Amino acid sequence: MKNYLDEAVESISESVRFDSSLTKHTSKMPFGKGAYDCLNHFLALAERLGFKTRNYDNYIGEVLFGEGAEEFAILCHLDVVPAGSGWTKDPFGGTVEDGKIWGRGTTDDKGPAVCCLYALKALKDEGFVPSKTVKLIVGCNEESGWACIEHYREVAHMPETGFSPDADFPVIYAEKGILQVRLHFPMERAPFLFLEGGTSANMVCDYCEATPRSVSVRMARQCGLEIVGKKIVSRGKSAHASTPAAGKDAILPILRYFREKSEAVNRAIECLYEDIYGLRTLRDETGHLTISPDIVKFRKGQLLIVADIRYPATMKVDKVYEKLNRFGAVYETIHHQAPLFLDKNGELVETLLSVYRDCTGKKDARPVAIGGGTYARALKCGAAFGPEAEGDPPVVHRADEFISIERVGLLLKCYKEAIARLTK
Repeated sequence: MKNYLDEAVESISESVRFDSSLTKHTSKMPFGKGAYDCLNHFLALAERLGFKTRNYDNYIGEVLFGEGAEEFAILCHLDVVPAGSGWTKDPFGGTVEDGKIWGRGTTDDKGPAVCCLYALKALKDEGFVPSKTVKLIVGCNEESGWACIEHYREVAHMPETGFSPDADFPVIYAEKGILQVRLHFPMERAPFLFLEGGTSANMVCDYCEATPRSVSVRMARQCGLEIVGKKIVSRGKSAHASTPAAGKDAILPILRYFREKSEAVNRAIECLYEDIYGLRTLRDETGHLTISPDIVKFRKGQLLIVADIRYPATMKVDKVYEKLNRFGAVYETIHHQAPLFLDKNGELVETLLSVYRDCTGKKDARPVAIGGGTYARALKCGAAFGPEAEGDPPVVHRADEFISIERVGLLLKCYKEAIARLTK
């Protein structure tokens, strides 16, 4: 696999150079120029490797391998969250250094997508003929709405079974439900002229700033804030919203500064941070509910906060709404995905688990549940499979995201074997 490894590293680096975060759309570029260019780069690469491809109106594309009547999906995405702050490397440089490829999307999810493509290439070169039609599907709107998947369902046929290389090893059997809401806290006379922070609903806010009507140096220091001219500034650390404890929220210190001056701010803190209505007490075998307030804005006399909620996989969303209704704040749902919950002993999970055990020698590995959401839940029977593993430093949705070249080698090995076993 050495030749494939070298080529995969170069192709991942090339893909990372496209800033494929969501930007202004056009009729030809539904998610912006970066996503458009990245998708067409990926499909052109697949064609050079000898595969037939399809581009569905620049929303989403697919690479085809085999001609079986039954279909098998590998669901990846090429879009990324915004770079955010705090990088020591160029987030869109694709730099290969210190045994790693650096940049936004290396792990989530361009690196794994490229690895799946080269796994197909390796199988093709060996003369492997799958009994199923393998569809390597690459979307461009996973991070901000799934419009790419909705479009695919309208214009193509989604397989029933497959995996998504967009989470963790050994294999994911359950994903929590995802609920993103925008809460409105009315303010009669705000103690600030401006307040804003956060760039993505599924990314812990790493920067927030406000312009108070009057600045208190003592209070700013007490809340851990910087004073920059007439502004107060809070700096945090980004992380995936499904694991908010792994980051450092920049919104709360700003809200604390104004807490004693505004009942609306106090109410927001009580509901979202102090959890006075017990949202975080909801739990099952897939873990506790988590809340991550990720975007805050002050607009037209209202404090608007977008919160990302990951609720237990065996629970109905109605239980979450019952708690939210007690906040006494108007809110609207801006995104919802039902949970995924598979049989741990089913063929798909068992096969992927055996592949991981055989490729790593970790015979005690067991299926796990996560708070993140992947394209796997777009399938009737879908599981997430890699690329991260227990003990890895957290890099997804963070500054200085990377994937090690060693991990790329493991992904090539795992994905090649998984495809072979599941489509033989």
